[in-house]
This record gives sequence, C-alpha cells and structure tokens, in this order.
Amino acid sequence: MSRFKILLVTLLTSLVLLSNLAFAMTAEEIMNQVDEYHHLKSAKVESEMIITKGNRKLVKKMSSLIKGSKLGMTEFTNPRDRGSKFLKRGDDLWMFFPDAEDIVKISGHMLEQGMMGSDFSYKDMMESAKLTDLYDFKILGEKEYQGRSCYLIEGIKKEGKDASYYRRVDWVDKERYVPLKEELYAQSGRLLKIMETKKVDKIDGRWFATHQVIDNKLKRGTETEYRVNSIEFDADIPDNSFSLRNLRR
Repeated sequence: MSRFKILLVTLLTSLVLLSNLAFAMTAEEIMNQVDEYHHLKSAKVESEMIITKGNRKLVKKMSSLIKGSKLGMTEFTNPRDRGSKFLKRGDDLWMFFPDAEDIVKISGHMLEQGMMGSDFSYKDMMESAKLTDLYDFKILGEKEYQGRSCYLIEGIKKEGKDASYYRRVDWVDKERYVPLKEELYAQSGRLLKIMETKKVDKIDGRWFATHQVIDNKLKRGTETEYRVNSIEFDADIPDNSFSLRNLRR
C-alpha cells in the first residue's frame, strides 16, 4: 500500500472516530431520556399485579392517580382487596383497610416488606423521583438484549439521596430509551432483584414499558408481573384528590 493510501485510510478512520465521539451520548443524557419517557408528571393508570408463589397465582387490580414525585393514590379494585387504598404524600405513605376501617402509616422497616404480598416493596412504590436525581450514572458498554441493541449503564446512589437500591445496572434500549433489564443491588454487592421488561408500547408519542416481571432474589419460588392496562399522561388531577379524607371514601 502506498504512503498516500495509508495516509488516506488513517485520515478517514480518524474522521469516523471523531464523528462517533461528537455524537456519542453521555450516560446522564441517556438516562435523562429514560426519565423523559417514564417519569410521570401526572397520570391516571389502570394496572394489575400477577403474583406467583409456587403453584398459586394472585391477581390484584389497581386504579392509580399520580402527580409528580410527591403525590400518589392507589385503590385496589379486585374483589378480594376492593377498597384497600394507598396514599403517598411527600415522604409519607398511608394505607386504608376497609374491613378494619383503619388507616395505617407505613414507615421504618415496614417499607422494606412486599406490597400486598408482591415482590415490590412499599419503598419501591414510594420511589417516583427521576433516576438522574437519585443516581450517578456511567456507561459500562453496549450489549444486545432481547434482540435489541442496548446501552449497559451503571448507577450508584448519590450521597444523601434516599434511593431504594445502592447500585443498579440497566440495559437501555438504544432506540426506545426503555430499560429492558434492571439489576438492583445492595451496598454489600448482593443482587436483590432483577426486573425485565416484556412489552413496550408507544403511547401518545412516548415509549413506555407496559409489562414487566420482577424476580426477588431474596425469595424462592416467587415472581411478580406488573401490567399497565391503560394510562392517561398529563391528566388534570386536583391536589385535593390526595387527602387522608379520600382514603376512607
């Protein structure tokens, strides 16, 4: 190969590398896009959990109102749990049990327990802040998952933030900016949970995970599916919907 051809190849290679660097996204930019699709400013959601324990399955249907990261109300509508409600206001969480006609505040170690017997903890339910507010992210590389090209991104909890997990590793779909798999770790390094996204839908111009499965590594023979049956983004919800009085209604 002549000197001219070698120089030309080197020049073209350098231009390609510089082009890739110029257009490459940072981990924070990628996760900002994830937040853009999945953080709910306000929403009305109809959903259900399918809880599997051995050969037993429990289905719990829910109607939820969400307003930002501070306000949330969930009412269970399946026959067994009908009328049970959760209310989130800021850092506080209450539950109403219709049979006992009693309101219970969920706090302390109770936040680590499974919500209604599921593999989602009450603390999981409480965490609705943007991921970029809770974690510092870096790109570990790129991998294929479920036949799709993904960014492999690690998040470490920011100092002083009350994130549910110390470390997380996300497989983020490069086209749709949806985490297709999440590994959630304790500070000790122990793997606590794995979340897999089974279905992604485009709703009102945004990609959104509508079917997820969580595997709790601290329990044997359990699995929880979460399905979104319908969702209305940017719903007009008055603040007085999130009152203790509404728990009893």
